[in-house]
Amino acid sequence: MNGNWLRVSPDELARARADLGWAYEFAMAQRGDNSERWAGTDKAWDGFDFLLDRLGFEIPLVSGTERFVELPDVEPDSDEMFDFLESLEDDWGYGPPSYLTSTDVATAAARLATLTDDGLIRGVDPQELVRAEIYPGPWERPGALAWVAHYLPGVQSFFGAAARDGAAVICWLD
Repeated sequence: MNGNWLRVSPDELARARADLGWAYEFAMAQRGDNSERWAGTDKAWDGFDFLLDRLGFEIPLVSGTERFVELPDVEPDSDEMFDFLESLEDDWGYGPPSYLTSTDVATAAARLATLTDDGLIRGVDPQELVRAEIYPGPWERPGALAWVAHYLPGVQSFFGAAARDGAAVICWLD
């Protein structure tokens, strides 16, 4: 399970909201080309999200703030949810994507710019991640937290560029 982001212009976001199938094809093409408009945190997404949340980071970078598709009010691992996910036109992975507005992106970029790798993990007890059942684990391994923190410069660069462009960001797990 990997965390992904795609930087999109306001016009591209409007098109994605109207045609999620187009957005999927666009996202896969950008990722396949290793475009500067695509970034990800591989399997570190949940740990990264946990560490940001622990610092009081208010923008949910991994899950986004807006949904393209409303999820049904059913248990996440239920047959009803699996049926719903299968009914979607494209396989985004673990559910439909969401997005961050350009305002969210600008706020996130400004806050991310103040962080350091060390500041992201300073004082963190790996057992906190174990107790919270943060994917992927095991967090007791030497260097596990540093592995998550090493994504920070790339995330800062990605969100900084998105903010400068006035872009929104599509978020998904696959």
